[in-house]
Amino acid sequence: VLHSLFYNDTRRNKSMKLTQTLELYPDTRVTQMLFKSVKNAAELRQKAVEGKINGALINPTMLVDPFQVLVAANKAFHLHSIGNMKTRSLNSEIIFSLSPTNKISEAFKRFGLSDRDDSVLVVIVHDKDEMQAVADITAMVDGQQLPVDQVSSLSDLEKIRKLYKVSPQEETCGSLLDAVVCRMAIKDVM
Repeated sequence: VLHSLFYNDTRRNKSMKLTQTLELYPDTRVTQMLFKSVKNAAELRQKAVEGKINGALINPTMLVDPFQVLVAANKAFHLHSIGNMKTRSLNSEIIFSLSPTNKISEAFKRFGLSDRDDSVLVVIVHDKDEMQAVADITAMVDGQQLPVDQVSSLSDLEKIRKLYKVSPQEETCGSLLDAVVCRMAIKDVM
């Protein structure tokens, strides 16, 4: 039910990308790609800092599900479209939107790619016909691509619970993903 609020189609193809259309922005797609055994994280991070990668590079150990990223990308794109971002770029706004706090530096520390990471989730926001950026970034990553729905195999659930302050009692009446998405959604009003 929650998923239908944010996108209206999902395509999984042989290259293991997950591409979704934002329902409120039907010409806009969000593509996610997951990699493990990444050997060039420092190089990728540097290229992102220099603006040579048009995508958000996220540490997947802090992710529960691809839906969490879709929610962040949707929020970031909306803020970008109305000119109300808190960061300097759409890609940095996606990373910031994952955080349960309003501290930008903490969001990058927790969710951004670091030089020593060995896995990365790449998130690209693009027009419906613009897939070259996806191919370009895929070619830059020296690692093994996984299906995006396997992101939970790389998750550090204890760190996630601690960061989002999810109690065991809360998980008895809902999922960890529900709790995480709620924390992401309410951070602007707390």
